[in-house]
Amino acid sequence: MTEKFRSIQEYVPGKQATLAHMIAHPSAELCQQIGVAEQGAIGIMTITPGEGAIIAGDAAGKSGDIKLEFVDRFTGCLVFTGDVAAVESALHGAVDALARVLGFSPAPITKT
Repeated sequence: MTEKFRSIQEYVPGKQATLAHMIAHPSAELCQQIGVAEQGAIGIMTITPGEGAIIAGDAAGKSGDIKLEFVDRFTGCLVFTGDVAAVESALHGAVDALARVLGFSPAPITKT
């Protein structure tokens, strides 16, 4: 008889931006699948605690000419669109505001 390993995972909210990613020039199919109009770029963030997504959305909107597509205060997910420069600026603005103003651990900004 083989022994089974049992693992218990816990969600421990910290103050951090866990993901800050830009998809430059997304395909029409991707835009359709996630329900956004075709844009130059899509910005995606995940923040804990989830309420931080509201603050990140505000900071992103003040940092770039973007359209907020989705903000979920329960999961901390934030999706926005715009041209490449605006989305990049919004990601930097949101991550900076979370880190500088609220003391969050920042996520590196990644791109595909």
